[in-house]
Amino acid sequence: MEKNTEVLVIGSGPAGYTSAFRCSDLGLKTTLIESYSRLGGVCLNFGCIPTKALLHISKTLNIFSDLSNNGIIDTNININISKLYSWENKIINRLSFNLSKLALVKRINVIYGVGKFISDNSIIVNDVNNNNIIVKFKYAIIATGSSPIKLSIVNDDSKLWYSNDAVLIKNIPDKLLIIGCGIVGLEVANIYSSFGSIVDVVDISNKIMSMLDIDVVDFFLKSMKNKINIIKNTKIISIENRDNGFLVFMQSPSSDISSKFYSNVLVSIGRYPNTKLLALDKAGVELDDNNFIKVDDQMRTSNSNIYAIGDVVGYPMLAHKGIHEAYVASEVIAGFKHYFNPRIIPCILYTDPELSWVGMTEKDCKKNNIPYQVSLYPWSSSGKSIIINSTKGITKLIFDKRTNKIIGGVIIGANSSELLGELSLAIEMGCDAEDISLTIHAHPTLSESINFSVKMFLGNFTDFINVN
Repeated sequence: MEKNTEVLVIGSGPAGYTSAFRCSDLGLKTTLIESYSRLGGVCLNFGCIPTKALLHISKTLNIFSDLSNNGIIDTNININISKLYSWENKIINRLSFNLSKLALVKRINVIYGVGKFISDNSIIVNDVNNNNIIVKFKYAIIATGSSPIKLSIVNDDSKLWYSNDAVLIKNIPDKLLIIGCGIVGLEVANIYSSFGSIVDVVDISNKIMSMLDIDVVDFFLKSMKNKINIIKNTKIISIENRDNGFLVFMQSPSSDISSKFYSNVLVSIGRYPNTKLLALDKAGVELDDNNFIKVDDQMRTSNSNIYAIGDVVGYPMLAHKGIHEAYVASEVIAGFKHYFNPRIIPCILYTDPELSWVGMTEKDCKKNNIPYQVSLYPWSSSGKSIIINSTKGITKLIFDKRTNKIIGGVIIGANSSELLGELSLAIEMGCDAEDISLTIHAHPTLSESINFSVKMFLGNFTDFINVN
C-alpha cells in the first residue's frame, strides 16, 4: 500500500501532535504516525500526565496528614490500588480521546505503527495489522521522543521498574530504592513516600540538581528530609534478585561495600533519544555523538525537507520546549520566517514542595560576569502559605544590577509551578523591578511573594526591616 502526504509527522507526543495540528491548521495535508495504540506519546500515557495525577493524590494525602496532626480530622486513609489505577487511566483516556477527536476534525491521517525511512522522501510503516504502508512526503517532522536508559548490571524483572512502570501502580512497596536523583526519580520518590513506602534515592554524584545554586538545593533537600532518604556520592555495585525483592550492594568513596534489601528498584538514570530504529542514514539525517538529531534554529535537519523536534534534538527534555519547537517547524514548513530562539525555558520539579526555576542562576551570572543582586522572600512570612501549611518555601529573584531587570528566579513551595509564568513573562518582556513592584497582586495569594521579593530588592517592602 502506498500513500502520499505533504507533511509526515512521526510521533504523537506533545511535540508531535502539536506540529501535526498546526500543519493542518495551515492548510497542509498531514499524516501522523504513532507506535502506541493511542495518541499522546510517553508524556500522556506514561509520563507528564499520569505522574502529575499521582502527585496530586500524593499532595492530597499530605494535606490530610497535616490536618490529622493538628487534630482537625481523625481518619485512617487506605489506598485502593485498583481504583487509583482506574482513576488514573480515566484521565489518560479522556485526554487521548480528545486528541483523536481533534485529529479527526482536522482531517489528519493517523497511522498506528512503527516506521523507518527508506529514502529521503519516503518511509515504510508496519501498522498494527502487520501491513506495510509506504508513505511518500514532501516534508517530515521527527518527534519520536526518548526512552529510559537501562541498567546493565541487572536483568529485566517485574520488580525492576523504569519510569513507565512506576506510574502503573502495580503495588506499593514496603521499601523502594530509586537509582538516580533527577526530576523523574525525585517525583516518583515523593509519590511512593506519601503512599507509605520507605524510599531511598541513591545517586553516584555528590551534587544533586547541580544546575541550581547551592542555597536553593540545600533548602529543597531540607524540605524533603522527612519524606525520602537521599544517599549521595554512592555507586551501585551489584543487584541480586530475590523472590520478594532485590539485595542491593552499594559503596561510597569513604565506606566499605554495604547491602540493603528492597521490595522494588526503580532505575532513573537518564533517557536516550529514540533515533536508532528510524534508519535516518537513508534519509540523509545526521546525528551528533550522543545520537541526538542535529538541527538549526528553524528545527531543520541536515536534510532540508526533514525537521526534528522534542527530546530527539537534545536537552532539556521538556514537553513545553518540544511544543514550542513544533510551532516553529510547522510554520517554517508553511513559509514563515520563524526561529527557535527562546530567552528562557522554565523548569519544574513537581514534588511537595514544588521546585520551579527559570532564567539565570547566581552561578550563571558569575560565569558570564554579570553584576547581579539577589532578593529572597521567605514563605514563612506569607499569610497564604501559613494558611495552607506551606511555609517551607522561598521566592528568590535575581536582578541585573546595571538595569534592575529581573533575569532569573527560583520558587520553592506549594503550586510554585503556577507562579513561574509571571517570572517567565517578566524575563521575556525585559521587565525591571519597578514594573513588577507597581503591579497590584491579590491578597492573600502566593503570587504576592514575587511582589514582596521585588519590593525587598528595591528597599521599599514595609513588612520587613529593610536592608537596602
